Amino acid sequence: MYLLGLGLILLVLKYVEWSPVALLSWWLVLAPFALAAAWWAWADATGYTKRKAMEADDKRRDERRARTKAALDANYHKSHRR
Repeated sequence: MYLLGLGLILLVLKYVEWSPVALLSWWLVLAPFALAAAWWAWADATGYTKRKAMEADDKRRDERRARTKAALDANYHKSHRR
């Protein structure tokens, strides 16, 4: 995502002809888009994207279980104090 942001910024700066970027070759300005496409192809081919999604799901599940357990423990201790 960072590469896309960089590519968009460079593209806008080249379009408005901002001095340092206006002197750059179009190949350099468009290179972040090619790098982003290569990154996505690699991430999908190696399973990196799916693995990160599964890790995020596991983290959310574990946090939800911890909150539920803490709530049940709190209710258990309250009911036995009477």
